[in-house]
Amino acid sequence: MTPGARPRIYSFMYLLAPACEAIAGTASKLEKARIVADYLRARNPEEAAVSCVFLSGRAFPAFEEATLQVGGRQLWNILRELSGKSDAAMSMAYRKHGDLGSTAFDVLSSARAGREAAAPPPNVLEVAETFRAIARTRGAGARARMIQELLARCPPLEAKYLTKIITGELRIGMKESLVEDALGRAYGASARELQRANMLLGDIGETCRLAIAGRLADARMRLFHPLGFMLATPAESAAEAFQFFEHAAVEDKYDGIRAQAHCRDGEVQIFSRTLDKVTGSFPEVAEALAQFPGELVLDGEIVAWMASPPAVRAGSPPEAHALPFSELQKRLGRKIVTREMMRSVPVAYVVFDVLYADGELVIDRPLRERTELLDSVFRRTRRPARVRAADVQGQLQFEPAVEAESVSVATVIRAPVLEAETPERLEDLFAVAQARGNEGLMIKDRESAYTPGRRGQSWLKLKRELATLDVVVTGVEFGHGKRAGVLSDYTFAVRDQDRLVNIGKAYSGLTDKEISAMTEWFLAHTLADHGHSRLVEPKIVLEVAFNAIMRSDRHESGYALRFPRIVRIRDDKPPEEADTLARVRAIYGRQHGRKAEVQES
Repeated sequence: MTPGARPRIYSFMYLLAPACEAIAGTASKLEKARIVADYLRARNPEEAAVSCVFLSGRAFPAFEEATLQVGGRQLWNILRELSGKSDAAMSMAYRKHGDLGSTAFDVLSSARAGREAAAPPPNVLEVAETFRAIARTRGAGARARMIQELLARCPPLEAKYLTKIITGELRIGMKESLVEDALGRAYGASARELQRANMLLGDIGETCRLAIAGRLADARMRLFHPLGFMLATPAESAAEAFQFFEHAAVEDKYDGIRAQAHCRDGEVQIFSRTLDKVTGSFPEVAEALAQFPGELVLDGEIVAWMASPPAVRAGSPPEAHALPFSELQKRLGRKIVTREMMRSVPVAYVVFDVLYADGELVIDRPLRERTELLDSVFRRTRRPARVRAADVQGQLQFEPAVEAESVSVATVIRAPVLEAETPERLEDLFAVAQARGNEGLMIKDRESAYTPGRRGQSWLKLKRELATLDVVVTGVEFGHGKRAGVLSDYTFAVRDQDRLVNIGKAYSGLTDKEISAMTEWFLAHTLADHGHSRLVEPKIVLEVAFNAIMRSDRHESGYALRFPRIVRIRDDKPPEEADTLARVRAIYGRQHGRKAEVQES
């Protein structure tokens, strides 16, 4: 390019869409990162920054609260109108691919063969500008028209990836961590610098700009933007857990929802594991956390809580404890939380880690240091919730919290921590944790750093139960008898790399109230209506239990679950964290006394 000349801005399709297609075409993470790096180096800084956001599968940077508010059904109708296809033809294409983006490519390819687009295809900056305009626009009809005008300008390949970005389902094997790797390749920055900057900013686009300018060290913590959650790996037994630890910190695994709290001198925001803001659902927790001085980011679990249950026997002290998840479920998804609701289902926030304190991000410190810091945080709280972690024959006993002055103030608890030096000791702790009604144990390496969004061997979870899977609902049907008017039969899938493959159907386990709420959601998020059955947006995650896994050619996964039943709705999990076909193979292998099956070539 001639010095001083204005940089050329290419069409979205000409550069980004073919890059996405190439990324989807390789299973190699190194090759995916190389393709993205080559693409970014050829772009000017603003194009590169916007492209990084899109390549992470988002329409907007992670920290922003802006949304397009365009549902799957609206997109379905837009694509049907643009392509002139029938619902039956659309459904056939959707069943073939399992996502709207690839469906868009199929139906628009045949509809637009040999036809010129009415206007030039949009470039990445135009798309970003249009997205912001859509987010500012009121009225579903007006937003839908703007999306339709944008897609009408797109050739089929561009429409495919534009639709994928709109739905948040890019499905090309590009996680944000891979975009970070590509930035390192493109601009010579270290992985540690990039990961830290992106985590602090919550904006992969701004991270890209800083990387290009060589100023990643300038990134500062953006409080009230959620950090990724550190995840745990399942352990099958206490003996297996001790293959990774010589000396472990042990906590109960509570049956609630994971929550990250950001606090600054009375201002509080609470985020779920899906990084959604849930402060309004638990106002009493926010009020209690407002008592913590300074700036803090805490990690913990919100549970339904019995503060002062009846004494087990005469003369014994009352022992506070968490209640089953079914109690907490009565509080989830409520737009308005009344004082009566807070009385009937009291909650507690059980805190087990600190990520940020007094202006310093502490996730790189070992767990033993973070534990000491968290203890000091509770010591200086203006209204501490007192907790006793007495180890009496392996049992944790909680003291009742300080009497709240108002029903709207919840209990905030420092999660008790025990130690285990042997598998036998761990087995004892596991047994009493389950006797208390908790799911099992968390087993943590005392020397481990906090690694957001990553799953490794530093944190293990020990649960022993009938096998369960977290699955994604892909189709629904109306029930029979008294359930004839509600969508109560759910077809569900597991993840196979970047696609969903069906593995079973369940219709038992949810209450009538939950089924009614789910029916309302599925009716609003139907992709294709076939009368008795519907294809729905793959957004709802369920935990399902089953007796065994069988080989089956009835489902695309090649497996079927024997006697599946729904354990609960996993509002705290995004579809991207549903279980995988690899885990299904592993469970099947264990059931048949052999290692996980190797995928057939």
